[in-house]
Amino acid sequence: MFLELKNTTIGYQTPLIKEVNTSLGLGEICLLIGNNGVGKTTLIKSILNQIELIEGAVLINEKQTQTLTYKEIAEQIAVVFSKSQIPANYTLWDLISFGKYIHYPYYFELNHTDKLEIEEIIESLNLTQYRDFQLSQLSDGNLQKAFIGRALAQNSPMIILDEPTTHLDEENKIIILKLLRNLAKTQNKLILFSSHDWRLAKEFADKIWLISNEKLHAGITEEILLKHNELLNPHIFHFNEGFVAPQIFAPELHKEMLYSFLQKNFKKNLSEFKFVFSNPFWEISTHQIQQKCDSFEEIAEFVQNLH
Repeated sequence: MFLELKNTTIGYQTPLIKEVNTSLGLGEICLLIGNNGVGKTTLIKSILNQIELIEGAVLINEKQTQTLTYKEIAEQIAVVFSKSQIPANYTLWDLISFGKYIHYPYYFELNHTDKLEIEEIIESLNLTQYRDFQLSQLSDGNLQKAFIGRALAQNSPMIILDEPTTHLDEENKIIILKLLRNLAKTQNKLILFSSHDWRLAKEFADKIWLISNEKLHAGITEEILLKHNELLNPHIFHFNEGFVAPQIFAPELHKEMLYSFLQKNFKKNLSEFKFVFSNPFWEISTHQIQQKCDSFEEIAEFVQNLH
């Protein structure tokens, strides 16, 4: 295995994740998920030896990271953080080309093969029209893609990305995730990336690392999702004290949306109502009346008139 965590506990004064024993191999793509504050970024920095482990070891290619220099780690792992410092007075092409200099002295001139590879990366990220733009001129999304391009140019066996799709729209998220999966499978690279957008990301990940209750749950994506039902089921929040919910019979997502709509618009007791979703309309009934509604606007009008 290329990356191994052996009895690893990470954190600061207080452990965030305890006694991790897992590994990932080249050619795999792994999604790292968990709520804010559970230790996703801390785990990434611990793998990179930027934060000292509380206990255990992290091995890259069978070598403990504590024994490697930062340059040696960088030769093995390319990194994209969600917030990166923007170099002043450089173009998009310049930023992506920086990934090559992990292998060369700073004064080295890139060769023809390096330059061709940089152009291919720019094209693969749909950034050709922005090739010569100053970084300060780029949108957040295109800037994020440029930092990903720099990591690709580094040609390391492993790439770690912390929330790589944060600033991207749906189309560009798919471009990035398809590109990452293609890299993993065709160039035998190990990809570890964190994301809150797991519904989209799960389609591209072989493995999931889920951080929950100070534990890291690792396994095949679909098996982890089946074992952790809370990831799949929408959650209904109750924040309006004046609201009493009606009976709602519908698929979970439709139930969540109707509950949300009613709670925002009615601070009253709706327990006498029953809502049944019969695609594409809702059947609404009380003790005295029944009604079919085709939209939430019609539902609101019907409920308002009865109250």
